[in-house]
Order: sequence, then structure tokens, then C-alpha cells
Amino acid sequence: MFFVGLIALVAGGGAYYAHSQFNQPGPLQQATLFTINRGAHIGAVASDLKNSGIITNPLIFKYMGKITGQAEKIKAGEYELAAYISMKDILDKLEKGEIFTRQVTIREGLTNYEIGRLLLRQKDLKIEGVEKYPEGHLLPETYSYERGDSNADIIARMASAMDRVLDEAWESREKGIPIKTKEEALVLASIIEKETAVASERKRVAGVFINRLRKGIALQSDPTVIYALTEGRPEDEGKGPLGRRLLRKDLEIDSPYNTYKYAGLPPTPIANPGKDSIEAALNPEEHQYIYFVADGTGGHAFAKTLAEHNSNVAKWRKIRRQQNK
Repeated sequence: MFFVGLIALVAGGGAYYAHSQFNQPGPLQQATLFTINRGAHIGAVASDLKNSGIITNPLIFKYMGKITGQAEKIKAGEYELAAYISMKDILDKLEKGEIFTRQVTIREGLTNYEIGRLLLRQKDLKIEGVEKYPEGHLLPETYSYERGDSNADIIARMASAMDRVLDEAWESREKGIPIKTKEEALVLASIIEKETAVASERKRVAGVFINRLRKGIALQSDPTVIYALTEGRPEDEGKGPLGRRLLRKDLEIDSPYNTYKYAGLPPTPIANPGKDSIEAALNPEEHQYIYFVADGTGGHAFAKTLAEHNSNVAKWRKIRRQQNK
């Protein structure tokens, strides 16, 4: 009886010690990323955690993993482990599959070329050959990705997201606007996106272009000329897409994207528009404005007549001269 009691006492003490070690803070002194390979068993995981200085006792980790049943539920992937994380919290995280994700933000108005370059600069994103998508068919958003994902994965997700957003916007479009196809909606949305960064202006700008399309007046949009000049591969050195100011002689370029020379919409989008610009293109503000020009505050001054527009242009030129002094 004495020896049976002693064995029980030792066993109980061992279990208590294991439970205590399992729950107490670990030795990790700063947050770190830890990767579990696909198919790794609890023993290999415990050993890797020990070798990485994240736990001190791999036997207890392995033992408690089996006792709790979590050993069979570990999910592969990359995990962010906090400083002094306990073995219990590690197993909980691995069981739940709380994979560490990175994010990349694709801002509105980038061309396919610019998006491709941006993705090439992302850390831990595999670089693969990317399926060619037409200009303007990738939805700008913030996308999460895991280690091992590729630029092709994100591009495909962007294309799928654009299809979904465009389909939804098309179904709720204003009837009677001179936009006959989803592609035309993307073209107009891309121009709106490049013309204004002021959210409250998008539908008003859309209304100007819709009015011009209805009247057969050339859109006269500078961003379309810039696209004609750069072919969607703009400068990226902080001096604008051309690396200089758009000149009057640039407006003479013979290109179907030159909306000063050719009336109607260009043949394709000139950038990748965001959801708000797509919705603005399909649900424009109703008004009589035909013109708009920068007002010096980041927004635009709108006009119904050429005389009013010329006055706004004169004000803008005066502001620009003052800014250049």
C-alpha cells in the first residue's frame, strides 16, 4: 500500500508539474514568426519550438498536446508568437489555425503595370507568371496573404473581386445613362478615378462626363492623354506620371485615348477604378455642368457655361502662379 501510494503521489506530482510548466510564461523574449510545415507531427513541432528558444521542455509540450487531443489538430502555416507565450497558448493558437497574414494595399487608380510592380516589392510573396488581364479589371483594395502565396494569387483575387463589384453595380445602375456595357462602365469609372481624389465629387464628375456623352462633346480629360503618352507605364519618381507637367502640344497626340481629339469613351479603361468610382459612373449626379477645373484646394470648380468655366480657369491659373513662386 505504501509503494502504491508513493507511485500515485509521484504521478500526481509529475502531472501537477507538467500542468504548471504548460501554463506558465515561456522563455521567448520578443515576438517572433514560427512556421509549421505541412504534415509535421507534434514531436517535430515541439523540437523546433525548443530549438527556436520558444519553449524549454519539448517533452511536456508533446505530452500535453496528446493529453488534450490538440496534437492531432495542429494546422500548418506561419504563426506570430508573442513574447513569453506559454505552451498552452501556443497549442491553442496552432489548433485554431490563427495563421499570421500580411497585407498589401492596392490604391485606386493604378494601372495593371503599376500593380504588377508593387506586388514584386512585397516581402514573402512568391513571384510567378501572372495571367494577363485587360486594363482596369483588377479591384483596388487591401488584400491579406500568407507566406507562400504568390503575386499571381493576389492578381486572380483582384480580378474576381472586380467581377463581383462590377456585377453588383451594374444591376443597380441608373436607367437611361449612355453607358451600354459593363466595359464602358469601367472605362468611365477609370477616368473618374483619375480625375478626382475627393470622394464627394465623384458622382458630380461622373455627371459632367455623362452630360458630355449625351451632347456628343469630347470628354477632354487630361488623364486619358497621359495614358496615351505613357501607354499605362507611367513614371514613378514622385514627379507625376510623365515626370513633368502635361503640355498643350501633348493634347495633339493621335491616339484613341486622346479625348481632346476623339469624342466618346476611350477603347479601354485607363486605370483600375475603385468601387466608389464604379458606382459613381453608373449612378451619376444629375445636373447641368459641362466643365470643371481644379480649384486649388484639391477639389474642382464646376461650370455650366464656357464663360463661367473660363473664369474658373483664370482663377486656377492665378492660384498656380502663386504656388510656383
